[in-house]
Amino acid sequence: MKMPGLMAACVSKVELSVSCQSLLDKDLGSKSDPLCVLLQDLGGGHWAELDRTERIKNCQNPEFCKKLVVDYYFEKVQKLKFGVYDIDNKSFDLNDDDYLGGIECTLGQVVSSSVFTRPLELKQGKPAGKGTITISAEEIKDTRVVYLEIEAQNLDKKDFLGKSDPFLEFYKQSDAGMWQLVYRSEVIKNNLNPCWKKFSVPLQTFCGGDFNKPIKVQCADHDSDGSHDLIGTFETTLTQLQQGDSSPVEFECIHPEKKQKKKSYKNSGIIRIKSCKIETEYSFLDYVMGGCQINFTVGVDFTGSNGDPRSPDSLHYISPDGINEYLIAIWSVGSVVQDYDTDKLFPAFGFGAQVPPDWQVSHEFALNFNPSNPYCQGIQGIVDAYRHILPQIRLYGPTNFSPIINHVARFAAHSAQQGTASQYFILLIITDGEITDLDQTRQAIVNASKLPMSIIIVGVGEADFKAMEFLDGDNGVLKSLTGEPAARDIVQFVPFQQFRNAPQEALSQTVLAEVPKQLVSYYKWQGWPPVKPPEVKIT
Repeated sequence: MKMPGLMAACVSKVELSVSCQSLLDKDLGSKSDPLCVLLQDLGGGHWAELDRTERIKNCQNPEFCKKLVVDYYFEKVQKLKFGVYDIDNKSFDLNDDDYLGGIECTLGQVVSSSVFTRPLELKQGKPAGKGTITISAEEIKDTRVVYLEIEAQNLDKKDFLGKSDPFLEFYKQSDAGMWQLVYRSEVIKNNLNPCWKKFSVPLQTFCGGDFNKPIKVQCADHDSDGSHDLIGTFETTLTQLQQGDSSPVEFECIHPEKKQKKKSYKNSGIIRIKSCKIETEYSFLDYVMGGCQINFTVGVDFTGSNGDPRSPDSLHYISPDGINEYLIAIWSVGSVVQDYDTDKLFPAFGFGAQVPPDWQVSHEFALNFNPSNPYCQGIQGIVDAYRHILPQIRLYGPTNFSPIINHVARFAAHSAQQGTASQYFILLIITDGEITDLDQTRQAIVNASKLPMSIIIVGVGEADFKAMEFLDGDNGVLKSLTGEPAARDIVQFVPFQQFRNAPQEALSQTVLAEVPKQLVSYYKWQGWPPVKPPEVKIT
């Protein structure tokens, strides 16, 4: 199998730990609730979000627990932007949140400094008070993950009116002897015998892959104003925790001050490791290099709302230099995806037009007019078929997405029956955004979310794309009309107009950014390893 150029370039993954000091206070009567978002420069003034941390309530000096993961390319200048926001609502969108400051730098700068601290700026040259951000980088070399289930018994009561509200924090010891936060559990309200949710932490994050590295576990009582009270603490190692794999291991939770003051002090409760398992997490590259084929299908919107192709104001009008937005979208997305498909044969369909010879409206006709063999040779083959068919059909309607989604889903379902990570399907729909069968499309997407497939929608023209954004599901899980939620998020919508003046690779990078996560999430959900798993090098 040919190694795609794009894949081979990614040297490794880097994990960034972020903390801030002296953040601005934006909340009346309480401290800010910060979150840090990481963006990467796509060129042409466009930034794409790569990752974001959790939000920490009432905290001016946050140490974020969630690590930001970046693909590190040695040969690219990867411009990054870290933005810190005060989050006061549930929406994913950060435009309605207060900006507490940010910095721009390159990944190279962060990687080459052991600890990278910079003053936060509200805009170029305008400092955000005394706020600073500190970032440290670590290469992720280990794909193993620690899964832990933990409960506690007889914890000390810390609240005057009720029981404690306990949560756990795990710290690893850095080489310099500092304690670094690696996991913070959820808070369990009013309970001295809590049982926390099962959780997982990458082995590299948890202990740097060293089973004997000291781990400090802290149990504290959560207070909404951010002044959490320590219940107790203990030190251990992953080797000791692992004994919980066969039978539960117990640790005494000790409050150092209480222990000093009272001779009769025993402990402040017992922390019990119910189970500790180590499993391998596979990456997108593990699956692709392990033999997973990515099958690419294109669906083109030929409905009347696009305008008559002979008229220069039509979205299907081919300019004198031979292009339009439909063709640019096919080229830019297809040129990346084709590297992952060995046979380079791509089925391509149109929908919403009247098709010869009987001029019936069709919602899934082959662009090459060959229904028994709708495959085009390479991306150029799709482009040629599109140019050839355009004068031969009549743009019509309605705009139905569900037939073409269900068409690809049938292939994906057939492939999934093999029970191996051998085929994944990407459907690219290019549309002017009007949609007639929204309810059927919702159902088709919910059904497809249980299959090895992703859907990319590129919106061309100036229309209102609210329906497309709704299908994308970034602001909450997409549900079918009957209320059934999608098993995973498989739709990525991008409006072409945002990329009109950007370099060609900006569109494909944004459109395809979600696909690796979607592919991995499907196979993880199924519990399927790569066809040829990577050789594990145990350190």
